[in-house]
Amino acid sequence: SCDASQICNCSSMGLDFIPAGLTAKITELNLAHNRIKRIRSQDLQQAVNLRALLLQSNEISSIDEDSFQSLAKLQLLDLSNNSLAHLSPVWFGHLFSLQHLYLQGNFYSDLGESSPFSGLRNLSSLHLGNPQFSMMRQGNFEGIEFLHKLWIDGSNLSQYEQGSLKSIKKINHMIINIRSISIFSEIVRDLLHSVTWLEVRRIAFSISAEMQLLRVLSSSFAKKISFRRTLLTDATVPEIVSILEDMPKLVELELIDCRLLGTGRWEMQIQANHSQTLRVLTIVKLSIEEFYLFTDLQTVEGLLSLFTRVTVQNTKVFLVPCRISQHLLSLEYLDLSANLLGDQSLEHSACQGGWPSLQTLNLSQNSLSHLEMTGKSLSHLRNLIVLDISQNNFGEIPDVCEWPKTLKYLNLSSTQIPKVTTCIPSTLEVLDVSANNLKEFGLQLPLLKELYLTKNQLKTLPGAAPIPNLVAMSIRRNKLNSFSKEEFESFKRMKLLDASDNNFICSCEFLSFIHHEPGIAQVLVGWPDKYVCASPLAVRGAQVGAVHLSLLECHRSLVVSLICVLLFLVILILVAVGYKYHVVWYLRMTWAWLQAKRKPKRAPPKDICYDAFVSYSENDSDWVENTMVRELEQACPPFRLCLHKRDFVPGKWIVDNIIDSIEKSPKTLFVLSEHFVQSEWCKYELDFSHFRLFDENNDAAILVLLEPIQSKAIPKRFCKLRKIMNTKTYLEWPLEEEQQQMFWFNLKIALKS
Repeated sequence: SCDASQICNCSSMGLDFIPAGLTAKITELNLAHNRIKRIRSQDLQQAVNLRALLLQSNEISSIDEDSFQSLAKLQLLDLSNNSLAHLSPVWFGHLFSLQHLYLQGNFYSDLGESSPFSGLRNLSSLHLGNPQFSMMRQGNFEGIEFLHKLWIDGSNLSQYEQGSLKSIKKINHMIINIRSISIFSEIVRDLLHSVTWLEVRRIAFSISAEMQLLRVLSSSFAKKISFRRTLLTDATVPEIVSILEDMPKLVELELIDCRLLGTGRWEMQIQANHSQTLRVLTIVKLSIEEFYLFTDLQTVEGLLSLFTRVTVQNTKVFLVPCRISQHLLSLEYLDLSANLLGDQSLEHSACQGGWPSLQTLNLSQNSLSHLEMTGKSLSHLRNLIVLDISQNNFGEIPDVCEWPKTLKYLNLSSTQIPKVTTCIPSTLEVLDVSANNLKEFGLQLPLLKELYLTKNQLKTLPGAAPIPNLVAMSIRRNKLNSFSKEEFESFKRMKLLDASDNNFICSCEFLSFIHHEPGIAQVLVGWPDKYVCASPLAVRGAQVGAVHLSLLECHRSLVVSLICVLLFLVILILVAVGYKYHVVWYLRMTWAWLQAKRKPKRAPPKDICYDAFVSYSENDSDWVENTMVRELEQACPPFRLCLHKRDFVPGKWIVDNIIDSIEKSPKTLFVLSEHFVQSEWCKYELDFSHFRLFDENNDAAILVLLEPIQSKAIPKRFCKLRKIMNTKTYLEWPLEEEQQQMFWFNLKIALKS
């Protein structure tokens, strides 16, 4: 469970004890959220270089006295939310480097008779207390002189010995969760000069008579007071204000998540010498059940003139009375975000003479809906520099607006504006129009230094010429798919350009520019981790800087053209080779053979129409038609011969005529000559007869040599026919008349066989 830095995370593993085998290499050990009940002497003995030990949310009820003896370098120890019933000073005796100690959420009711922390000279933050914690004794904090933060959960603290906390000379921030006002006043008495920031939680100031116990707070030197989850009433608010007025160094007052029972009808006397130090007031999520009946706070007008910063967030403020605004003479910062201010109420709140020194105004998350009216209501604020009106629903934006002439920062993010117009003041140095569904940005803003365009629909970078002084721009989460070298060069003067989380099309031109631009890493924020390719598919999701496209992806058209040329050459070569080696013939014969295969090998007797099909060359037609046909067809009995000139069916495909004629004839008579060998159609007839001879292995073919011819003259592909000529007798036409009678006799015998 340890990483390269020797930080070991063993949290939430269901462990019942600290695992064995811990070494000196470990620097941080997280054992939180397990079921450990006891820490034994040997458990951490070897972890001498441990800096942080997290043991919170276990079931630890027992710790051996020397368990932490070897942890001299330990800086953080978290034992919170366990089952410790007491705290022993021996546990912490050797933790000389400890800075942060968390002990809250256990079962101890006190800190013992002496100080458990006397040896912790470097302690900076201490958290202690629990619902059972009820007593603090004098001497419990001996040895601690300075704390950055002290957090005490004393919700049920009932006994406090005077002087218990007085030994601590300085506490920067003290948080105390307490219910008893009397105990709280005793604690304050011990901390009058040591606490800088006092934060009080879960206390109820509801009874006016108890406020006298709190008078001791008026002598405190604290500079900041915070009340969190505190109950206030109309009766106690004047008393608290009076006490705070008397605090000599109080600068800041903070109320967070508090509750006020009342409507602001406070009867109080503002002292002539009221606080001259209080400058900052922060109110966050103040619950006022009857806020709609709240008064105009006229009684506190005299306290407001010196405030420089006022924050009132999420408190259902729907109006600031004009008189209150006019009394805030020194106010420089005002935050009224997450309230109910509308266009009309803002006009009344920012009345003439109101907020005369205001420089920063936050009106985000209110109910403003008219941008032109908002600008006009604030136009008289001659010192206003920063204005945040984000997360209001303006929807539309006019072409012309009136703004304070000093305005330099304007936040219009998430305001539903569909475009940007010249309503945006030209005096701006910072403009935020994020999350507005903008499709373009072309404003002339000569002074603009920072531009935020995140979460829009922009497809290109804004032009650089209209914003010549731009230093930083964020255009994250748009539809930006590329930027050219010219665009980047125009923005290269900027210090920061955040274009991450866009849909970059990783084209060759874009990638070439990215890989050869030396200054891109210095300008692009988040480069290269947050810049990924949305396309092409081959590199989708990859980091732009790591993508190197292949030749095919970069020069697709060129590669396709080369492939087409190569394909054409291959086809050309195949045609030439096919012509030379009679590939066409093989294809034709395959087709004819397949057709013949589907028919019966021997036609039925009723389909026999001829005694022989005569295959001959047109150049030999004179001998065939005038000599052979006359001799055979006039014989007794006569022979029926099939001649292509006379017997082929007109209009029928010639190949089908040849095949049908051969099938309807028991014999095929080939009249061979040099002309026959050269005839294309004779080849077809030979082809089919060749297949028939091959299939049936019979003597259907009769060869007649009209003139002497070598078997070599017959094409080699007709191996069967060549074999017949070499192995069987064939008839040769004699030129002598006395031998011709024997030729005819032998031919007739062959036809009858």
